[in-house]
Amino acid sequence: MQERKRLEKAVAEDSEVLGMTEELDTLFELGREGEAVGSEIGAALQRLTGRLGQLETGMLLNGENDHRDAILTVHPGAGGTESQDWAEMLLRMFLRWAERNGFQCDVTDRLEGEGAGIKSATVEITGENVYGLLQSEIGVHRLVRISPFDSAARRHTSFASVFVIPLVDDDINIEVKPDDLKIDVFRASGAGGQHVNRTESAVRMTHLPTGIVVQCQSERSQHKNRATALKQLKARMYEHELAKRRVEERKLEDTKMEINFGSQIRSYVLAPYRMIKDHRTKKSVGDVDRLLDGDIGELIHAFLVWKRTGKVAGSDDDSDE
Repeated sequence: MQERKRLEKAVAEDSEVLGMTEELDTLFELGREGEAVGSEIGAALQRLTGRLGQLETGMLLNGENDHRDAILTVHPGAGGTESQDWAEMLLRMFLRWAERNGFQCDVTDRLEGEGAGIKSATVEITGENVYGLLQSEIGVHRLVRISPFDSAARRHTSFASVFVIPLVDDDINIEVKPDDLKIDVFRASGAGGQHVNRTESAVRMTHLPTGIVVQCQSERSQHKNRATALKQLKARMYEHELAKRRVEERKLEDTKMEINFGSQIRSYVLAPYRMIKDHRTKKSVGDVDRLLDGDIGELIHAFLVWKRTGKVAGSDDDSDE
């Protein structure tokens, strides 16, 4: 059913883009005939460009966990109320982003700050490709603004960190393919009577992809020993998969950075000028209010292009704020 839903969505997207291009063809034809359709063509081109950007973003998501739901956490850096307020602003931005895209959110943990803001927050976000999209937000976010908490109206710099992990199903499906097994049979050793010692009832199984080896010779029947060995092999493979998952989780933990100056991935400058700049992609946006209200799609797209190709977005000002 999930595969069918994915294919139906792909067909619907193809039909949608085809309809947009046919609309443009019609408008251009009317323009050649002398109709005043310049503004309509501009609007149609803008809609098509935006939709193609969304589809391109989806095509850039091909990682193993990109399709999964995500757990997002926000923590303020040093700075007390200033950083706690900034952490709450970031949390609001992500919740609004999820709402814009039709994703479901569940704030599973929220620790209020002292006076204002939050000390920490954890959100489970459910939807298609959520983890793949939110990878762009992992790191330290820096805010520069005139502090609303400073009676002298001085400019303050605040930091907050964002961390995202994929939400993985608890169940691990262990599938043992016959082609991946090497099965040896041999005579059991030790006590057990004539039948055990004279027949090849003992079984040794080797799982070739992982190198896991199990053997069983406790039963008189080779069939029973084979079943017991397969059960043990699946248990060993389950532990092997859990160990791999723990290694991946440690890798994710190692990506966390200190929440301070010099480690930021993005700067949000509200004073003396207004601009948001991503230091990895060099993407700069002047409409700060729109992005803080959750419209961060262009920043996510620029990150995915940079991650795939290494290319950075053009910017009028590539200097650090």
